[in-house]
Amino acid sequence: MSSIEQEKIECDIAIIGGGIAGLWLLNRLANLGFNVILFEKNALGGDQTVASQGMIHGGMKYTLNGALTGASEAISEMPSYWQKCIDGKGDVDLKGVKKLSDHFYMWSSRSVVSKMTTFLASKAIRGRINKVNRDALPNIFKNDQFKGSVYKLLDMVLDVPDVIKKLAQNYSSRIFMINWEKTSWQKDSKEKAFLHFNENKKKYALYAGQFILAAGEGNESILSIMGENAPIMQRRPLHMLMVKHGYPHSFYGHCLGAETTPRLTISSHPCQDNKQVWYLGGSIAEKGVGLSAETIITKAKKELFALMPWVNLKDAEWAALPIERAEPKQRNFNRPDKAFAGVTRKHSNVIVAWPTKLTLCPNLADEVISLLNKRNIRKLTTKLPELSFLSKPEISITPWQKEFGD
Repeated sequence: MSSIEQEKIECDIAIIGGGIAGLWLLNRLANLGFNVILFEKNALGGDQTVASQGMIHGGMKYTLNGALTGASEAISEMPSYWQKCIDGKGDVDLKGVKKLSDHFYMWSSRSVVSKMTTFLASKAIRGRINKVNRDALPNIFKNDQFKGSVYKLLDMVLDVPDVIKKLAQNYSSRIFMINWEKTSWQKDSKEKAFLHFNENKKKYALYAGQFILAAGEGNESILSIMGENAPIMQRRPLHMLMVKHGYPHSFYGHCLGAETTPRLTISSHPCQDNKQVWYLGGSIAEKGVGLSAETIITKAKKELFALMPWVNLKDAEWAALPIERAEPKQRNFNRPDKAFAGVTRKHSNVIVAWPTKLTLCPNLADEVISLLNKRNIRKLTTKLPELSFLSKPEISITPWQKEFGD
């Protein structure tokens, strides 16, 4: 089929992937004046984004070895950055997005916290974390059986589906479903990628000044289809847990253990039946990879009882959730310190992006914009491409909604 026999469509930038990374990039680039569109194959929020605990944190959990790390420093400004967006004063509009909490806690037994006392009181983190007095403890710790210490972090927790909804609403006319059974990657004589659509007995060719792959775990298969072997992706699996219960107090916090990963992380997510889901991560989720659901649930019950024996979860519903964190490959499969944006080798107009964590989406946008500037990508087209032959994606539901209903 020659190019004469198919309709040619053009835009400045086309984003592949409708998770938080792709939607944030769509908003940021559209605000800069680029003619940018986004394609999603399933539902907005995908798998990895809606499986997030919603923490917009400043990296304090990465200081558990008693020192500021590259990860904690790269992420330290993120809470204030997101807050500006929520206030309507940032470079992406998140005004009206629901906050689940304005803060996060770290708590531990007296023995573990004593090892960190000097560091937690140091100038390096002063103002980023504060010790909570006994008379100001969160409700969950107002029990005589609690003998530990609690620190309050200036972090926030957002309702992730609400963030996705807001980002999508901002530029809904630029978001489309893509059916890969009817769409294929092609390459022109200048080594530029383009998309070929075969829809309703008509053929279309979409040319973009730049394609940005922001499909999380899906980037790997797209790169393979394109014949690319770089950038390379790594997976770091987790085995998260969900507990639906009627305990009255919500909580957002990390339990400090003897390791550099929090012993347990809890976030709370309200349900329509006035119950809530505690979403559990941390060391138990990392060490639980490969365990059966029954085994890890048993471990989690024991862990919660050991840490909070006064909390009654007798009638709770439990479920386990294996997830994959998709990231750029690191030495020894370590955790990346910051968001990543890189270029492909065999196509001159393809960028591959991974935010590595929810809170670093603004950092990812900065990395992508820097690459666009280096590649001299300019605003060339002014008219939004006509893509009415494509449908619109819905917003993904959370794992606990899938498991427990509303």
